[in-house]
Amino acid sequence: MTERSELTRSLLAVLGRIPGLRPATPSTTHVGSRVPWNLDALAIGIDDELIEIRVVALALPLPPMLREAETALHTALKETRWKDARLRLVVTDIDAAAFTPLDHASDAGA
Repeated sequence: MTERSELTRSLLAVLGRIPGLRPATPSTTHVGSRVPWNLDALAIGIDDELIEIRVVALALPLPPMLREAETALHTALKETRWKDARLRLVVTDIDAAAFTPLDHASDAGA
């Protein structure tokens, strides 16, 4: 396994622990299910000076989730050769479920 693939795997693991975000991957079809690699890895671009991670927001508001993700991802980069690389999080889409209002009646005990 290369350094970049190890870093990709590590960053995906960190992203997987951030509620409300997921990697932005191509739509999956029957062809995608037969691809022998992790399609989530396509959401991460690693360059010597820039790490770009494309995400889909599953919840709102975005700013606190993105700050949490940025902090966690920077921590994962600390002990790597990319520790000084810029980190760019790109929200490519917002899932429709993020706009669904909460059922406040059930919260009120009704």
